[in-house]
Amino acid sequence: MIPEFIDTWQMTEPGKLLKTRIPMPTLAAGDVVIKIAGCGVCHTDLSYFYMGVPTDQKPPLSLGHEISGVIVGGDAALIGKEVIVPAVIPCGECELCHTGRGNRCLAQKMPGNSMGIYGGFSSHIVCGAKYLCFVGDRGNTPLEHLSVVADAVTTPYQAGLRAEVKAGDKVIVIGAAGGVGSFMVQTAKGMGAAAVIGIDINEEKLQMMTGYGADFVINPKGKNVKEVKEVIKAYCKEKGLTANTGWKIFEVTGTKPGQELALGLLSFTGKLIVVGYGTDVTSYMLSKLMAFDAEIIGTWGCPPEKYAGVLEMCLDGRIQLAPFVELRPMSQIEQVFEQAHHGELKKRVILTPDF
Repeated sequence: MIPEFIDTWQMTEPGKLLKTRIPMPTLAAGDVVIKIAGCGVCHTDLSYFYMGVPTDQKPPLSLGHEISGVIVGGDAALIGKEVIVPAVIPCGECELCHTGRGNRCLAQKMPGNSMGIYGGFSSHIVCGAKYLCFVGDRGNTPLEHLSVVADAVTTPYQAGLRAEVKAGDKVIVIGAAGGVGSFMVQTAKGMGAAAVIGIDINEEKLQMMTGYGADFVINPKGKNVKEVKEVIKAYCKEKGLTANTGWKIFEVTGTKPGQELALGLLSFTGKLIVVGYGTDVTSYMLSKLMAFDAEIIGTWGCPPEKYAGVLEMCLDGRIQLAPFVELRPMSQIEQVFEQAHHGELKKRVILTPDF
């Protein structure tokens, strides 16, 4: 049954939330109504809310783009199906979409940003069925947990594809203990990387990653780039690895120190994949890329057609979700935003509707 209204938490302006009701939009051809099971809280939401990063749809609007739920309206054949809503929904018609780069489609829609006033911190959402990821048999994995697949897990997966991670590779993840970085570590290992080094300044979370894909971890606090290199060199000597060639480096923090460390570690035949977003300007001598025969690659989101592969990794255990997520009722959204903004959360929070 399709409700007449959607209960939601709207950002009325940066820094302000309002619990309200908004009209259920009229369904277009191919649209379905999804009852939201859970919506993850992402750093991007905080950027919109606290830092005034502009959204395509001006406030008031509902934020939230990591969404899982159940179809309750639209195509009768799809009623009851459990789904993940892609964080980036391409148009499917442009040159980028036709050439396999729909993740960067210039006409893309994002829940909680460019789908009108509608986002995931709500009871329901309407979107086209064409690009939904249908869950199927999820075993004992809660549907709510799968909401983070929409961004926190698919973004690292796409980064891994862009880097062409394969069996036997050597990988470094800078920001390995963060909400995306922890899944980047697991994804790289799940793709077959032989050696995964996690780097982060959060010692407690960093040590945890040794049980989830990291073969070795480094806390760079108080160390310069040369000193970090020496730690890596010692590890490689112990393991019989070549220290200064072929590393695939994922920079997930988006911070200037993280980016500078990543650039400093980039060496012969290496690849640096920029996953995290930040506004600081970082300088680099581009001629080093020529001398090293190295690459710097940017990555954005993940095309919906790749979601099935990510979901499979989550359900077969290569990527663990439960140790890294926490469920809270959506009525705690203001408290969760504050805690996330001040770095007080130990896990990625998934808000579950309790209107």
